[in-house]
Amino acid sequence: MQKGSLPNLTPDEITRYSRHIILPNVGLEGQKKLKKSRVLIVGGGALGSPIGLYLASAGVGTIGIADFDEVDVSNLQRQIIHKTKNIGKKKTLSAKEAILDINPHINVLTFDTKITAQNALEVLKDFDIVADCTDNFPARYLINDACVLLDKPLVYGSIFRFEGQSSVFWSKKGACYRCVFPTPPSVGFAPSCAEAGVFGVLPGIIGSIQANEIIKLIIGAENKTLINRLLVFDAWNMKFKELRLQKDDNCPICSKTPSIKELIDYEFFCGVKDKEEIIVKNISAEELKQKIDNNEKINIIDVREKDEFDIAHIRGSRLIPLSEISARKSEIDIKIPTVVLCKSGIRSAYAIKKLKKDEFKGELLNLEDGILAWARKIDKTMTKY
Repeated sequence: MQKGSLPNLTPDEITRYSRHIILPNVGLEGQKKLKKSRVLIVGGGALGSPIGLYLASAGVGTIGIADFDEVDVSNLQRQIIHKTKNIGKKKTLSAKEAILDINPHINVLTFDTKITAQNALEVLKDFDIVADCTDNFPARYLINDACVLLDKPLVYGSIFRFEGQSSVFWSKKGACYRCVFPTPPSVGFAPSCAEAGVFGVLPGIIGSIQANEIIKLIIGAENKTLINRLLVFDAWNMKFKELRLQKDDNCPICSKTPSIKELIDYEFFCGVKDKEEIIVKNISAEELKQKIDNNEKINIIDVREKDEFDIAHIRGSRLIPLSEISARKSEIDIKIPTVVLCKSGIRSAYAIKKLKKDEFKGELLNLEDGILAWARKIDKTMTKY
């Protein structure tokens, strides 16, 4: 996979990596390949944490981390690369600190930015392997397409509640992400970890599998990786299953006659953005509080799941989960304004768009920043999650 001469190892490095070097399938040459390699981790959170730590321990010479978020206390349940002392710090810097604390011999590059169609090719081009540790579909399709265009292997991982998946997508060797998932799910029905929850140890398992695949790719054991295989793990029932994958001869990005030859608008492709944008009007937490205090007639519809609603909710609100909003729209009085809310304002905006597409006639308002804003600005005793 790598071209050119390999770097020498210092005596300190030989001692550090000795348990690798004495392995017949790694050896001194394999360890030198690790030192020469450059791996980009897109997403410095749950999946990126074990990958960063294990690649650093293994002696990967250059590790890139791309993330635009900051460390939050709710991250610490699963994002083991970050520490309590780093709450509020940029994730890229927090991760870099942890990686260099494990191994000061390596180089860490940080990209404190969102990977977009405008910058993806430039950011990815100088790395040998890309690890997809993102939590949304526009990012996954974007990273896949960029890797196909740049002819780079993509080590994929995803997590949802108790289930995780991992594979290696490399178009010149087999299937890419689009071959397996040609169309994204409907908007709002594949929530992120922040919205759906995730079993804390799950990303540690899936991220470690990704790190395992990356190391094997680097040392030249491509035929032992998850190329053309999708590994699915059920943490609750402690079961693994494997699905065989096949390259799609009609894939729009990696076939011999691709229709996609450059990066596209991935939010539009995934339905996050409408062709004709449906306008969603916001209402602030303060404005909603004033309406309640003035005894104005208003519907307050909470589109989160029941477990979330039970943790914290606004008094007088009614639970109609997002998945049921179309079927139960007749329960909402169209004669008075309706405020729709969720945790952060994302699912509620989807719900409003769906209701408008379903020709709901009443006035719809989205609670800006959701129940998090209510807890931050109105009811500071409310439990945050």
